[in-house]
Amino acid sequence: MRINDPERLIREEAARIAPGLVAIRRDLHAHPELAFEETRTAGIVAAELARLGIPHRTGVGGTGVVGTIEGGRPGPTLAIRADMDALPIHEETGLDFASRNNGKMHACGHDIHTATLLGIASILKDLAPHLSGRVRLIFQPAEEVLQGAAAMIADGAAEEIDIALGFHNQPDLPVGRFGFARGACLAASDRFDLVIRGKSGHAAHPYAAVDPIVAASAFVGQVQTVVSREVKPLHPAVVTIGAFQGGTTYNIIPERVHLKGTVRTLHEAARNTAEAAIRRLADGLQTSMRVACSLDYQRMVPPLVNEDRVMAPVLAAVRAQFGEVIDEGEASMGSEDFSEFAARAPAFHLRIGSGAPGRDDRLHNAFYQPDEACIGNGVQALARATWEILA
Repeated sequence: MRINDPERLIREEAARIAPGLVAIRRDLHAHPELAFEETRTAGIVAAELARLGIPHRTGVGGTGVVGTIEGGRPGPTLAIRADMDALPIHEETGLDFASRNNGKMHACGHDIHTATLLGIASILKDLAPHLSGRVRLIFQPAEEVLQGAAAMIADGAAEEIDIALGFHNQPDLPVGRFGFARGACLAASDRFDLVIRGKSGHAAHPYAAVDPIVAASAFVGQVQTVVSREVKPLHPAVVTIGAFQGGTTYNIIPERVHLKGTVRTLHEAARNTAEAAIRRLADGLQTSMRVACSLDYQRMVPPLVNEDRVMAPVLAAVRAQFGEVIDEGEASMGSEDFSEFAARAPAFHLRIGSGAPGRDDRLHNAFYQPDEACIGNGVQALARATWEILA
């Protein structure tokens, strides 16, 4: 059988399965699980793939699931990835399907993503005889800690992938719209822990001590010059100190201070410059402030780069399915470990509008609630994109 009207077929099938996907999403939302703890979530995914007759592996990268849909003809392998983990946030939405797991919440919409990929799987399973190649369905744990993609890749999830597609709900886009950014669209993310050791003593006699709080404060000030004075102005970069831990009371100079920081960059040159500068400043602090510094600097994930050769057919497919509903946006200094897959195959990351009318929602907050219509929109967009690439 030849499919002459994929737009209508995909739209009608997405509408048919939408209530079931919303039900799955709400169940996942009520039972959020943190990074590498997604056993219940993975079980629901595996059960749904089994119901659809899609072969799959569980336990990939710890709690990940990988399904495979074989096309009717030889061709490339196209991977579509969704993340599954929640955040350590106490939900305040008051919804009847709000989190039942105290202190855990799907505040980034990964429940939306999981349900969306299950819907994509359902449609592509029916279209499989008309596809060339295969579709790899990647349900990933631990995106929020930027470790799940690497764990799944170590377990073979990226082997022989020719094209990779990712997506994320976007509350600053109204539901029904889609977005993208050209080139590097999300930043590399690195992090560091700096332990500064001084000599504790009485606050009334600072000359008899070596104050690590003063040294740490000097470092916080100095590190602000990394972006302003060392990184090329046309290369976006962010250095942020997110934690300053030291001392216990008013009248004691503590023995140590612990700083935690993050570095975000879009270009490799800026990434290298920032790391070298932070190392140099930590070393210099030892001489200038008489302290001992221990720096643990970790490169986490590379920037996420959208490849034109993948972006073009995906955007064309979205337009063919929905019309002119695409907004070109800017790169974000946020990070996504889908970049680990994008570093191994040409990739594109689609932004799916999830902003509900009358709301001003933001990701990672206790009141976040995306418009659930974004599930069906994402299903249609990525199913159509896969059809256009593999049919």
